[in-house]
Amino acid sequence: MALVAILPFFLLMSFSSSIEGKTHFHNWDIAYKLKSPDCFQKLAITINGGTPGPTIDAQQGDTVVVKVHNKLFTENIAIHWHGIRQIGTPWSDGTEGVTQCPILPGETFVYSFVVDHAGTFIYHAHYGMQRSAGLYGLIRVVLPPGEVEPFKYDSDQSLILNDWWHKSAYELSLGLSSLPFGWVGEPDSLLINGRGRFNCSSVQGGTCNATNPECAPYVISVVPGRTYRLRIASVTSLSAFTFQIEGHNMTVVEADGHYVRPIVVSSLYIYSGETYSVIVKADQDPSRNYWTAVNVVSRKPQTPTGFAIFNYYPNHPMKTPSTILPLGPLWNDSASRLKQDMALKAHPDYNNPPPGKSDRLILLLNTQNRINGYTRWSVNNVSFTLPHTPYLIALKERLHNVFDQKPAPDTYDYKTYNIHQPPPNPNATYSDSIYRLKFNSTVDVVLQNANTLNANNSETHPWHLHGHDFWVVGHGVGKFDPEKDPKGFNLVDPIEKNTVAVQPYSWTAFRFRADNPGVWAFHCHIESHFFMGMGVVFEEGVHRVGKLPSRIKGCGASRV
Repeated sequence: MALVAILPFFLLMSFSSSIEGKTHFHNWDIAYKLKSPDCFQKLAITINGGTPGPTIDAQQGDTVVVKVHNKLFTENIAIHWHGIRQIGTPWSDGTEGVTQCPILPGETFVYSFVVDHAGTFIYHAHYGMQRSAGLYGLIRVVLPPGEVEPFKYDSDQSLILNDWWHKSAYELSLGLSSLPFGWVGEPDSLLINGRGRFNCSSVQGGTCNATNPECAPYVISVVPGRTYRLRIASVTSLSAFTFQIEGHNMTVVEADGHYVRPIVVSSLYIYSGETYSVIVKADQDPSRNYWTAVNVVSRKPQTPTGFAIFNYYPNHPMKTPSTILPLGPLWNDSASRLKQDMALKAHPDYNNPPPGKSDRLILLLNTQNRINGYTRWSVNNVSFTLPHTPYLIALKERLHNVFDQKPAPDTYDYKTYNIHQPPPNPNATYSDSIYRLKFNSTVDVVLQNANTLNANNSETHPWHLHGHDFWVVGHGVGKFDPEKDPKGFNLVDPIEKNTVAVQPYSWTAFRFRADNPGVWAFHCHIESHFFMGMGVVFEEGVHRVGKLPSRIKGCGASRV
């Protein structure tokens, strides 16, 4: 453990000025436990017996050290610290097959990293479909003393949103990788802070108990007249949500750890992997409680509304509101979702404009395909597969025969491809090739959404980039034109994020600096889509990465 703590000490010299960062130690047992988050009992992956896992609280510039014990008996694990850029510690990104070998059953592994900027972040499993089994939690990073945020509030509370299946992660992944194809289906329940409500009357036997305190609605308690910051994070495996507090407006002030120009919304669209902070004032009739509700959007809902109780003190916290649950905006109103995306801008006092031009454009077409009859997702007709030897190890140790050395394709035939029709040639290819980026170069990535294998169907995809924040410089409906559309990019005050959605039959563009030495995954954050090949990998400046710790090795051709 002493050796583990030495490296972050030197990293802190880069991230802290006159303030010395603290080190926060966490000791986690990862194990299956019988849990009933929505009243239906099933095996869930827990941290120290709970799901969601413990919240990590730290101050900007602090070091977080997490000692993970894999007690799953038969399953490997890896944990990704989503939104933490891992500057100087790429081996702690927690991406199995990219930055580390998985943690084997019975093994102990130590993650150590600096939280280099304030904001709201998440952590979650990054192995197979384990996020859907409950391995996730929240990271809250506050500013150093003396620094203030551009908004005021009396209290800070957190909500983590999730979708939940009664099938195991094994059953879900088996269907996705089988012939005939077995889709995961819509979730059985929607959870707020690990609590939901399933209709137990539809279940035979004693596996569902509506009176179990584990599935009692989560309660957000407020004092009339006070102002609250709600940190809202989505770790969903499939669903996009709209989030509402009945009768209350919300002011969006933070997104993915960056301050935004405040916008007022009655409902907040939030996609898997995104985090927001909203300001809410308890200014409604204090004699009653109100619903907090999440509803599925961008897919036709088949799951009941998820809910918590917005409790005005001194009302009883479990006093059920007399009104019906809010149903939110129409699930297929993609124009409203795009409107919110385009309304989010950098806060004027914290605006960090992007470079004025890029050195490279990577245009990524998202399509659904088949390979040897198996249903897959592909990017530029390539369905991504992970190698047995993690890329970071292979590149650092010059193991050239462990993954495809052919460059991944920068573009597709955008002039002739019809994004409104199913792929004319549904056959794609498997590959584990990567994108090699010139260190310190500026890269534009454009995500182009298209039709799936089913006619008249295009889905919403939230994409997450590891190791970076990026500027969201453009959105558009239809097909991206690389000759015309870049002229309309917002290079004045674009929002910075680590996760961004691309809407049906639309495109999203972002710009980033390839200035973080390492190997970084970039993928759809819908768990089943990444499992089915919807992702790529970027390499930049690996020669600048220091000596790799032995604890990340031991699989494929890697040497301990």
